[in-house]
Amino acid sequence: MTAADALMEGLVDYAGLFPPASQDMRSAVESYATYRAGPDAQALGRFIVPIARLAEFEEEARSVMPRGEGSEAWRLSVLVADNVRAAVEQMLKFNCHHWSGSEHGHAIIDSVELKAAIPEVIDSQNRELPMFFQQYFEIPLGDKVHALVKAIARIGARAKVRTGGVTPEAFPAARDIVSFLVACHGERVAFKATAGLHHPVRGSYRLTYDKNSEAGPMYGFLNLFLAAALVRQGVSESIVIEALEESDPAAFEFSGDSVTWRGRRLDASSLREARSGFAISFGSCSFREPVDELARLISAHA
Repeated sequence: MTAADALMEGLVDYAGLFPPASQDMRSAVESYATYRAGPDAQALGRFIVPIARLAEFEEEARSVMPRGEGSEAWRLSVLVADNVRAAVEQMLKFNCHHWSGSEHGHAIIDSVELKAAIPEVIDSQNRELPMFFQQYFEIPLGDKVHALVKAIARIGARAKVRTGGVTPEAFPAARDIVSFLVACHGERVAFKATAGLHHPVRGSYRLTYDKNSEAGPMYGFLNLFLAAALVRQGVSESIVIEALEESDPAAFEFSGDSVTWRGRRLDASSLREARSGFAISFGSCSFREPVDELARLISAHA
């Protein structure tokens, strides 16, 4: 396995329904089906859908989901904002309807994403969820991040960090993201990220796909996931912040079984371990953009 393969395996959870892409449901499920059948399918993770649009997903995806014994199910991660108990009933019903032999298509919800700003909410939502569902709790960054990560660790769940948005104010400070990474590593909590990670390397980009969109600094997913791998290696927080803020694509060198950032080498084995048990994935409204841009970067700086 190459370093690029280790980095990209299942990395991109497809969030085409969300800004700035904001696709309609039919377009999003057709795109997901195309990506699953394409040459870069190994980089594709789950389809992200809000619980309020789950019925719409069932209707629009019916004709493109896989069918039959031995078919590989589409895996979904569902966003739940409130009324967790009702959401659980709906998700379990969905799973019963979409087994491999179902005429409705083969799919399974195995991941749930929630939000919590205090430990008590994490505990109460967890009590409503069966252990079958992998839980991700999106938590705010800042002074309370360690306490929130501890609460997530206590119930055996995972964390979620928001790394951007469609306005400059939505992007957190690098030190706050690194504090989140350090807290997760210290508590042995895996995490996923979302928003503002369309590009491999940090830089100034348009914040939406509108031709008149405002531009602003965005984090790169390569920066973030290499920073997570460095945290696992015990590198100092100041160095990890530098890695997260790196904006020169030439600073990242891929050479088959390793990637090197300014003399710090990470081999494919280290990246695979970091990805499998710590830095799980990121949500992106585009799949082709991050995959294609990383391929160009590797070609230019191998």
